[in-house]
Amino acid sequence: AVGLGLFALLLYAAPTVPAVALGGIALAIVLSFPVRALSHFMPRGLAILVTVLALIGLISLALFILVPLLIQQLSTLVRTTPQIANSANQLLLDVIQALDERQLLPGSDPEEFGRLLVTDLFDRAQNLTENLLRGLLGFIPRAFGLGIALFGVLFVAVYLLVDARKVKAAYLRTVPAHYRRDARDLWNAFGESLSRYLGGLVFVVVIQGVLAFVALYLIGVRYAILLGVWVSVTAIIPYLGAFLGAIPAVIVALVFGSSNFGAPTTTAILTIVAYILIQQLEGNLLTPRIQGQALHVHPILVLLAVIAGGEIAGLAGVVFAVPALAVLRVFFDFLRVRLRTRPDPEP
Repeated sequence: AVGLGLFALLLYAAPTVPAVALGGIALAIVLSFPVRALSHFMPRGLAILVTVLALIGLISLALFILVPLLIQQLSTLVRTTPQIANSANQLLLDVIQALDERQLLPGSDPEEFGRLLVTDLFDRAQNLTENLLRGLLGFIPRAFGLGIALFGVLFVAVYLLVDARKVKAAYLRTVPAHYRRDARDLWNAFGESLSRYLGGLVFVVVIQGVLAFVALYLIGVRYAILLGVWVSVTAIIPYLGAFLGAIPAVIVALVFGSSNFGAPTTTAILTIVAYILIQQLEGNLLTPRIQGQALHVHPILVLLAVIAGGEIAGLAGVVFAVPALAVLRVFFDFLRVRLRTRPDPEP
């Protein structure tokens, strides 16, 4: 009990430690797919080296090519924020006027209602912008710590890949001999479920971002790269991510129109149709085929888990809700076939 208490105190005092450990485990699970595939053609050590070098190459490519493009488009978007705000204000006033003509507004002064609503929206937008800038400024002194944490995640992942058999053997040795077969089954169930989910999630997220970029580029919507990356970020959130990813693209289409189709309304409609098609492709083809039955959980439970995770831990709870649900599902399946009740002895 004292040891567990000291361990919990350590995790509380150094929250980076569990984050690095969990990140390293997740990265090791994701990288196990290419390592396993390359191991059929080369030794496992060489397969791990090739996989890690490819990962570092992709990260370097993103830092030197993708990140500058994102910064350029983000700075341009920030400069055009007043134009977006004016367009949104005019659209809101038109909607208020239409509602007032049908006597659907509360109160008798639509101009006062519109002014209060616009003021409230601008105050919320200003607070959001200030919090974002404050977070970016605070991120600069923490960049060194973030770099160390990322190196720690990569180190843990590589160590787990290299010594996977030793880690598994050490885990089995801690279990009494009578229960080692069950412990091995639990290890394999965790590995299969989490690897299928995390590996499939990475692939699906990348595919959705690429498809969104291609669709927006063909339609002629501005900031296609930035909006495509935003889709990849929001795609981590089940069900709600598709809607969150579409909102900025539709707003940009309504404000700036398209270089190919011109009219903002037509551009917005085409953007909505493109996002619906991407969501249907992801929900009906990509996720079922790639991730398969990794969760074995009804979609209603997944949605409730996401909502509960958001209320408990905010954005981090939303992101980790589904992996936590996968872990609980593995435990449930493991214990369901092993826990039995004995019938009452006959008198």
